[in-house]
Amino acid sequence: MPESPIRKLVPFAEKAEENGKEVFYLNIGQPDIPTPQIALDAVKNNNLTTLAYTHSAGNESLRDKLAKYYQKLNLSVSKKDIIVTTGGSEALIFSMGSITNPGDEIIVPEPFYANYYSFSTQLAVTVVPVISKIENDFALPPISNFEDLITKRTKAILICNPGNPTGYLYSKEEIQQLTELALKYDLFIISDEVYREFVYDDNAKHYSILQEEKLKEHAIVVDSVSKRYSMCGARIGCIASRNSEVIETAMKFAQARLSPPTYAQIASEAALGVPDKYYNEVITEYKSRRDTLVECLKLIPNIKISIPRGAFYCMVELPIHNSEHFAQWMLENFSDNNQTIMVAPALGFYSSINAGRNQIRIAYVLKKEDLIRSTEILGLGLNAYLNNQ
Repeated sequence: MPESPIRKLVPFAEKAEENGKEVFYLNIGQPDIPTPQIALDAVKNNNLTTLAYTHSAGNESLRDKLAKYYQKLNLSVSKKDIIVTTGGSEALIFSMGSITNPGDEIIVPEPFYANYYSFSTQLAVTVVPVISKIENDFALPPISNFEDLITKRTKAILICNPGNPTGYLYSKEEIQQLTELALKYDLFIISDEVYREFVYDDNAKHYSILQEEKLKEHAIVVDSVSKRYSMCGARIGCIASRNSEVIETAMKFAQARLSPPTYAQIASEAALGVPDKYYNEVITEYKSRRDTLVECLKLIPNIKISIPRGAFYCMVELPIHNSEHFAQWMLENFSDNNQTIMVAPALGFYSSINAGRNQIRIAYVLKKEDLIRSTEILGLGLNAYLNNQ
């Protein structure tokens, strides 16, 4: 089981803080936007007298609200197509486990969310990477590259849209290309859509695999309230698929872990009632943060920046050989006015050997003044690091 590239350097950050340094955490996608008050109040004001098990698929009222949320987005999903999970992580494990046997393969554009590799390791499934490039902001690789990797053991293509760690937003045309490939080879497409609302560019719009009607039996969507409502600690996600056999199989996993957490379901159901104004304000704030981060990064010489179109991550290529060593060095050996930063080395977002070794991922989940200061520290630290090599 691989270590998390996002969390493995935490002991060095803790040591830096023990030594009196202020650390700006750019390594993890933990939003600082307040959780909707309606969700917090739903937990505070409930009148439960016993915290009992819920249905293994999640509370019916929550599944009903989730279905209405999808229907509002013109996605044809009913509550029978939904299983509530303990975070998007469990949704991914259930999805992978339901369509594969040990030794099977899933093709994933890389770089990809590091825990995809952890989940596949748990299930003895092989992640087969198809490489995307920072030079074109990690756009979908040519379909022929996917086709070259398909074997009799290939069961699915897994994408994240918008992407973590890249921030790339797949276009309608790219989704349709993947759809034709999946139908040609009878593959599933698992689409991690937890950042669906986080789209920033003018006229850009998220396009879900659930919008492809002919993909009905082949589409599995993984979702979560974590980022959408700034509720990472709730650990509530879901699987949505109109393939009844997939849902029936995933229910075996759901029954084995009994049920998702009760209070978190109550909070999540309430959060689904927030007005559209909430999304608009949050997206406006993150777009401003993205623009601020990119403009500040452009001031640092000799780096490459992938411009994110969604989510809240930015991949950066540095003029160094080992970003993990650099990230640890920043925590252990560098500070400016007693401040330093923690970034996520990108090596853990790749499965190809040595790929991404000189890249980092920055999560722009801090307020703008902190992002400005953080990039200043990054530039100063990078210059000092290069001079010490």
